[in-house]
Amino acid sequence: MTNDRDAIALAERVLGILEEGGFSATYKFALFTAILDLCLEKKFAKGVAPESLSTAHLADRVIELYWDHVVPYTGERPLRQGGGANEQAEILSLIQKARVHWSQHGIETVHRARADKERFESLVCKVEWKLIEMPIPRLQVLGHDEDRFLYQYNWTKQTPRSLITSYQRKRILDSRAESLSTDSGFDNRLILLPGVADQLVRLNGILRPLFYRKWAAMVARMNQLKESELEEFLFGRKRMPLDPVREPLRELQDDRCFYCDERLSGAADVDHFIPWTRYPDNGLDNLVVAHPRCNNRKRDFLAAADHVEHWSERGRTQAADLSSLAQGTNWLRDANRTASIAKSIYSLLPLNAKLWRGSTTFAPNERERILAALAML
Repeated sequence: MTNDRDAIALAERVLGILEEGGFSATYKFALFTAILDLCLEKKFAKGVAPESLSTAHLADRVIELYWDHVVPYTGERPLRQGGGANEQAEILSLIQKARVHWSQHGIETVHRARADKERFESLVCKVEWKLIEMPIPRLQVLGHDEDRFLYQYNWTKQTPRSLITSYQRKRILDSRAESLSTDSGFDNRLILLPGVADQLVRLNGILRPLFYRKWAAMVARMNQLKESELEEFLFGRKRMPLDPVREPLRELQDDRCFYCDERLSGAADVDHFIPWTRYPDNGLDNLVVAHPRCNNRKRDFLAAADHVEHWSERGRTQAADLSSLAQGTNWLRDANRTASIAKSIYSLLPLNAKLWRGSTTFAPNERERILAALAML
């Protein structure tokens, strides 16, 4: 019960920060979501919750979060998310400018942009500086007082940008090391307070939809639009067309539905095995093809043990095929990241949770069986 009470107390403090009106841009939502994402990914990738997060990895994740936000809304200009009345928040302007360049070279996804290492690293450095300068020091301010209840950091307003630029040069030479605090002259870590990472992972299913809703509401106010029209545009699962992998996945699955194993004689849906509402993962390992009726019935439910075992088996036995498919379609595949997300989400489910088995049938949470299957990934 103590852990539950601690998590609830943390959630209340986080929501208090989100309600604070001192932010003129949506940076607080992007930074909170990036912290949540990285805690979720790293907890099981390393076997324990992370003790710190680097500003470079946060910048990379913020770019990914805002990537599709800078696409023009309904054919017009991109939605404003900060800045003056007719201006854009600086981080979004940086990403938009970079996307224009990449679009001219046929690069539309953040996955493909990362392959342009020098230009993408330049963008990471610029976004990282803005995070260091503004939202990281301001995120834990309520009213006029800073309360470091989530993380500590070791720089001040007086830290010169030249020191950070020097650190960034060294970081690039050291291949984006997670921490360069000992010898770079600048400590690039957000040092998470004890228990925070675990509590954030436990709260993922509650906090993420709240972040998205409040984020969309702020953008709606800035652009004088209806909130209901924006949440799907900003965060919906349809932001990235899945058509390029539909037919290759059908072939990989021998043209059978992933869930019921019957033939896909007609249309097929591409489904996120770990639901998009739990974590927005378009990585190839998280995508399966299914009958529209199975996909519609599964919706945003987590799949039961039988399906988890099937999914784990596919990840192991068809790893080479998935890698070949990813290369052939130029699609993101990060098997470790996807596996870590699945382990984090399933390991923290209540024992009395009900999981989707098929049609309108639900099954008990067979935690040991599920975690044993995921441990093999």
